[in-house]
Amino acid sequence: MSQIATAWSRIVSLVIWALAGGFLVFMLSFLTILYRFVKPDRVQFLERLYCKLQLALTFNKQTHHTHPGVDPNTQYIFLQNHTSHLDHVAMYTATPHFKQGIELESHFDYPFYGWFMKGRGTIPVPRDRKGALQALLPAVRAEVQAGHSILSFPEGHRTVTGHVGTFHDGLFHVAVELGVPVVPVAVTGLYEVLHKGSLIIRPGNEIIVYVEEPIPTEGMTTEDVPALRDRVRDIISARVEARRS
Repeated sequence: MSQIATAWSRIVSLVIWALAGGFLVFMLSFLTILYRFVKPDRVQFLERLYCKLQLALTFNKQTHHTHPGVDPNTQYIFLQNHTSHLDHVAMYTATPHFKQGIELESHFDYPFYGWFMKGRGTIPVPRDRKGALQALLPAVRAEVQAGHSILSFPEGHRTVTGHVGTFHDGLFHVAVELGVPVVPVAVTGLYEVLHKGSLIIRPGNEIIVYVEEPIPTEGMTTEDVPALRDRVRDIISARVEARRS
């Protein structure tokens, strides 16, 4: 890329950061205050509006493909590949479910975003990973019993290559223990928009979200976790690799 093109892309990115960043601070602050008076699942229309506008302000196109077997009235654990800080924004509006997130406890220290997560009831992953499973199990059970679904990123961190990384077992153990079906979710195109190691937001890309067929876990045991983990990863990776090829 020429120096002129590089400079221009940085200028465009700065403008997008100003627009999208300002909107993010405003909306997260507004929702955080609102959550003090109203339960988050009662203001889904505002959260969905935020997600749509937040992504639109990056000047990228978004498309959803949701499997017809995804039941709006069933609670799921949605398991998604992790490429960008915008992953949850892209996926959230793909289904009507209220999706509670799972985040590293350290992320709750972030201004605005951390305050928003606390107000929304996001499930924290303890800094001490040894006790993470014991902490996640009752928290996820409570959300499911409240009629909520879960959105998580089994890689645990954003990819640095654009390819799907290794999946951790934790959420798969939780899904099997609770008998909650899992749904593989592949998001493609976001790595090209904004990825780890870069602060440049690139407009003009197509972001496609694939919400795949649910996989029942009822009747499974801990011995089935590795096969379930690999099955979900393979489904997601196939979508990602097909798009990148």
